[in-house]
Amino acid sequence: MERLKVGIIGTGMAFERLHYPAYQELADKYEIAAICDPDTEKTRRWAAELGLGGDNIYTDYRPMLWREDINLFDIMVPIEHNFRVSEDVAKAIAHRPGKAIMCEKPLATTYEHAKAFAEMPRRYGIPVMIAENYRYNEEVDLLRDLVRRKKVGNPVYFMQNRVVFFPGDMYKNKFPRTEWRQHPVFNGGAIIDTAVHDMAALRHIFGPIDKLQAFGVPQDDDFSPYAVVNVNMRFKSGVTGQFTFYCAGKEAQHPLVGLRIFGTHGMIFLEERDCGTINLAYNDGNSEQISYRPQRGFYNELLNLYNALTGREVISVTPEVEYGDVKTILDTLRSIREDRIIPVDVDEGAIPAYVPTKHQPHFEFHQNQWH
Repeated sequence: MERLKVGIIGTGMAFERLHYPAYQELADKYEIAAICDPDTEKTRRWAAELGLGGDNIYTDYRPMLWREDINLFDIMVPIEHNFRVSEDVAKAIAHRPGKAIMCEKPLATTYEHAKAFAEMPRRYGIPVMIAENYRYNEEVDLLRDLVRRKKVGNPVYFMQNRVVFFPGDMYKNKFPRTEWRQHPVFNGGAIIDTAVHDMAALRHIFGPIDKLQAFGVPQDDDFSPYAVVNVNMRFKSGVTGQFTFYCAGKEAQHPLVGLRIFGTHGMIFLEERDCGTINLAYNDGNSEQISYRPQRGFYNELLNLYNALTGREVISVTPEVEYGDVKTILDTLRSIREDRIIPVDVDEGAIPAYVPTKHQPHFEFHQNQWH
């Protein structure tokens, strides 16, 4: 089997802990051909780990973009750089067959950049995936299926409580320890960095959102403008619910509140994403448990991307899809600031989806070259 050659842009924690293990698991489909990071200590360490020579190590990603042998550019940079770096890559590889982009979420931190990113695949004629792993996690797909099959009857409402102890985690070997997360220069801080995952999952389960109204408790800490946000939402399907994101404390009780979906015949309960079990409780007193494998989103997204680029599937999480997730967070922050209800998924000015042209429907193998 031929393998996609990958150029890595950013070798921080997202690469080390999330993408690289998935690439290892999919070693028959991907080959890391080059790495880029301004931190030379990181590039030296990864070059040794990956067995890469000096010609495949960069501190500036721009020269890497003109390499004909690289098929996929995987962008894992601090959030404030996602749009700028992705646009640089897109311009360089525009309409060049056999080239694609994968970028970590969120695709941007402003309305203007989010919309521009959403239009990027169509504007530059290239496939783009946003690495929103929650949309690829097994439990989220199972929840969507349970809701659509009306396993507990017609869905009525949901409640989700997400608690993250950012002040404590910043002193541990976790993502909050990074300086750019502790003192973000982008809109929303930990809310757009972390809560966007939960909004993506909720949108994956229930579909587009009609309106939302949000409230927040301000704080002085740099990592987030609000210690907690409470968001009331009405989905276009008619489902209503509340999402609470508390990024400055701990939840002491077990089981956790987690995500609870109430239907006319019972309730679906997911304590938290790593618990491995979805619980169903029916109004007649019966119950059921469904097992899943936690944290499979990183593997599943890379598998989907490979299958899409070789003509077997379509990309599930495009910038057009992720635009809605980011807009929901930006609308949440806007609702708090303006103290009003905000329409979310409006039909006017919808962003056209990217459709590959007949000249580049997907990647194809041709005489051992990408064509």
